[in-house]
Amino acid sequence: MATVTYDGASRIYPGTERPAVDNLSIEIADGEFLVMVGPSGCGKSTSLRMLAGLEDIDAGSIWVGNRDVTNVQPKDRDIAMVFQSYALYPHMSVADNMGFALKIAKFDKAEIRSRVEDAAKILDLTEYLDRKPKALSGGQRQRVAMGRAIVRQPQVFLMDEPLSNLDAKLRVQTRTQIAALQRRLGTTTVYVTHDQTEALTMGDRIAVLKDGLLQQIGTPRDMYDTPKNVFVAGFIGSPAMNLGTYQVFDGQAQVGRAKVTLTREALAALKADDKNNVVLGFRPESLDRAAPNAEGAIPIDVDLVEELGSDAFVYGTIPNEFGAAKDVHFAAGDSQVIVRIDPRDVPAKGDTIWVTIRTGEQHVFSSATGDRLNTEPVTTAASPAK
Repeated sequence: MATVTYDGASRIYPGTERPAVDNLSIEIADGEFLVMVGPSGCGKSTSLRMLAGLEDIDAGSIWVGNRDVTNVQPKDRDIAMVFQSYALYPHMSVADNMGFALKIAKFDKAEIRSRVEDAAKILDLTEYLDRKPKALSGGQRQRVAMGRAIVRQPQVFLMDEPLSNLDAKLRVQTRTQIAALQRRLGTTTVYVTHDQTEALTMGDRIAVLKDGLLQQIGTPRDMYDTPKNVFVAGFIGSPAMNLGTYQVFDGQAQVGRAKVTLTREALAALKADDKNNVVLGFRPESLDRAAPNAEGAIPIDVDLVEELGSDAFVYGTIPNEFGAAKDVHFAAGDSQVIVRIDPRDVPAKGDTIWVTIRTGEQHVFSSATGDRLNTEPVTTAASPAK
């Protein structure tokens, strides 16, 4: 196994001015499962392809272990990649697909068969080794693609959105299998996805990218409790964090009828460019129902209720009696707020509910830069699954 290091790695495609990946620096530990996540076009797949040797590096370097692989051919990097498309040979059996790379490398037939059978056992594919890909389900085909990577026994696994072609239920099942498999094999793995739920549930650490720039890297808990900026706060978590820009009066943010007290640290960090505004964030599970007109309670007009059995979520708006909050586009929508509520006490559409933000569970960001102002971790009732 090996460590992986991106050392100021950049990629600029011909004919473009802005780098697709800009000065990326990440150190990935031996045996670590790192997930790169972000919206389409953020540079996550390009970063993976740079590591694989499928994209040129215009600046910086990439290391696998103690070896600089920046200019090494893909076949010589000791890396195996699982693509979004299964990329299986339709005329070959499962066994032949899994062992093809070893055959090209002129491994002994007995060694190939032994490795294929071992990988098939791990992936529950033993009974399908003589089948052709067309006789398999989508999930089984993806496992064959993973098996093809496993038999090579590489130093690093790369996975580029391997679950995007699967249906929702199979995605959940397969992501659990992949995470368990990686922990069993202990192989350093870099996994790319646009699905933040996959990132939170699978990764030892998460790297969030936007416009080719690394926004934050840390554990799922770091991302959830202490997002570094407004983008990470709005991207990580499902449903999304509530975010809005509000005016500050006498150390309190005016949110509808309510005044939310800000910490001294956040107030001290305000700059002139913020123009006495802050971006206030609070997660749906950080809100408690309160009595109408209670001190500090925020009224929310109910637009929609999502009932999910074990959970229920209210989507509503804050009446703009004191002027509209400036919308932040990472929020649920135009002035919209999401509240997690007791599924056995659900309001009707058109009702007004009153909520308070739990003490210590607010996130405060600069309205000018989007950077976090309160640096202390937030303690939340619900946390990302691991």
